[in-house]
Amino acid sequence: EENNMKKILLVLVTMLFIFSCGSKDQAAGKTEDKPAETGEKTYTIGVSLLTQQHPFYLSLKDAIEKEAAAQNVKLNVSIANQDLNKQISDIEDFITKKVDAIIISPVDSKGVLAAVKKAEAANIPVITVDVPAIGVDVAAHVATDNYTGGKIAGEEMARLLNGKGEVAVIEYPTVDSVVQRIEGFKEVIAKYPDIKIVAVQAGITRPEALTAAQNMIQANKNLGGIFGFGDDAALAAVAAVKSAGKEDQIKVIGFDGMQKARDAVTKEKSFAAVITQYPEDMGKIAVDTTLKILKGEQVEKNIPVTPGIFTKEGEKK
Repeated sequence: EENNMKKILLVLVTMLFIFSCGSKDQAAGKTEDKPAETGEKTYTIGVSLLTQQHPFYLSLKDAIEKEAAAQNVKLNVSIANQDLNKQISDIEDFITKKVDAIIISPVDSKGVLAAVKKAEAANIPVITVDVPAIGVDVAAHVATDNYTGGKIAGEEMARLLNGKGEVAVIEYPTVDSVVQRIEGFKEVIAKYPDIKIVAVQAGITRPEALTAAQNMIQANKNLGGIFGFGDDAALAAVAAVKSAGKEDQIKVIGFDGMQKARDAVTKEKSFAAVITQYPEDMGKIAVDTTLKILKGEQVEKNIPVTPGIFTKEGEKK
């Protein structure tokens, strides 16, 4: 009997112990649940960037990652390496993984159309940065005001040539942001009847830009200026001018204004100026805008970032 009593007591004590632990756990659970209920959802954003071969895109990626970390956002970053098919499959992968939003800088402004529409059909907002998507209405577009940047470049070229001379352009025809730069440049040059654009050639990579610049310099003996759509194109043009021995004759203007190009403007005789973009600002704005969209806040569809210009006298914002 005594043994039975001991067993019963042991069972009771054990039950009391389990019960008190359980209620403690429940109480603890309640206090732990509250922050989860009031705490904000952790968003996951898919990011597809055009390239990592360019300092501009390295800075853009760093800025996106920095702001995402500050805002407690998970990122899934893919680099398209200027390959449209890779970019499309990366976007499809984001859709399969059910990310909350997608930030892209399109490899081809028209080529991404179907992939962007597929994301939007899955209720995933798409935000373009630097390069727009054409033919589809994205949630927001964050970019340098490329058209204005092109106009600034045109005015600077006209000033350098004293309103007369021959000019050549190195372009990248499949990227709309570059098309905007060239259009802004051409619009200003058209106001100067004594300045003629004598050649326009594509030079997407630095070797292609070098060949384009060499061809244009050879074919146009009186060439006075070259406008390169980006830092690499401008640096290639500077190299071509130097090897042709025409540093006194030809002025080069670039666009992007990463450190390497700024240094070259300071050091290289023919590199007169570079239009400066601010990828750090663009990356931060892209993430902040995406979060606003996800929280149901109203945002501007077009968010332009005004470029500056860096000359041998320094930077003007």
